[in-house]
Amino acid sequence: MTDEALRMETVAITAGRPSPYPGHPLSTPIVLASNFRADGAVEYARDGGTDTWQALETAVGSLEGGDAVAFASGMAAAAAILESLPTGTSVVVPADCYAGVRTLLNEGAAHGRWKVTAVDITDTAATEQAAWAADLLWLESPTNPLIDVADLPRLCAFGRDRGAQVVVDNTFATPLLQRPLAAGADYVLHSATKFIGGHSDLLMGVVVGRDPAAAAPIRRRRQLAGGTPGALEAYLALRGLRTLPVRLERAQASAGVLATRLAAHPGVSRVRYPGLPADPGHARAAAQMAGFGSMLAFEVVGGAGPADAVCAGVRVAVAATSLGGVETTLERRAKLAGQGHIPAGLIRMSVGIEHVEDLWADLDRALTAATA
Repeated sequence: MTDEALRMETVAITAGRPSPYPGHPLSTPIVLASNFRADGAVEYARDGGTDTWQALETAVGSLEGGDAVAFASGMAAAAAILESLPTGTSVVVPADCYAGVRTLLNEGAAHGRWKVTAVDITDTAATEQAAWAADLLWLESPTNPLIDVADLPRLCAFGRDRGAQVVVDNTFATPLLQRPLAAGADYVLHSATKFIGGHSDLLMGVVVGRDPAAAAPIRRRRQLAGGTPGALEAYLALRGLRTLPVRLERAQASAGVLATRLAAHPGVSRVRYPGLPADPGHARAAAQMAGFGSMLAFEVVGGAGPADAVCAGVRVAVAATSLGGVETTLERRAKLAGQGHIPAGLIRMSVGIEHVEDLWADLDRALTAATA
């Protein structure tokens, strides 16, 4: 059967495997090589990659439905897209998106590389108006850290109709929950450090172009700028990808339970999770996603002080910056520079695969103590 005939959960297991010949390993080994014998398909790793990189790229590309290029980090992947743009490019970006991308864009704008317009990505009409003459429309859905949901089908179609390149950061949803290339995006971005790797033990990024022609300039930027992935990291990311379906299923189920209980907790003023029927992004997410994901955010009564106390008081969950791992993490995103639109008491939570009742007991105890 072809990848197209298989369900996504199966593609995550089968794609990127070595040739099925007797005696061959089931998984692509770690290839520790920078140089190769002349006259082969690849002569230098930076130019064409290794079998380990290529296996990961094949697997992620199969899941997203495009041509994938692996990078040393999510930021290296994002930079490769932006560095391929001509000087003077007009970029429209969500006001609520990954802080590193906003910082990179703002620094480029300060040096005259491009013009940046930030928009409320949930306001589709306002986003279209801002992007009417844009060269690049950068989308993120769900957003980081407010978990807002953009109308991806409409915005991708609008960008393509206007002749703008459309990039979608799909890190939070993963290709198992949405496939932006099918909605008309030109590029999909992943911080593979997060859900793809899944174990908080690697840094990697991936850009997936809609076809080889779209991926070619991104691969060229990797070759020239040197944002190449490590051999061990590529191996670990592919190994993590194999368990993404079961990890995401468990974490997503727990996220739904925790979001519902947090919404009823007296120490919480608001929960941001599209799986809740009352969430502003619920109908949109239900229409365009295969699930609501395992990322949520909640606002603690009393603001920054009690929210800090919650993060300090948990014992099962971990106060940590990153997300998408097997462990549940909490982060106070309002502490980051340039994130003034974030409510003072906001906590972003990445739900892991611990037992949901242990997680709830931990959160309930910390919240009650912090807001008593």
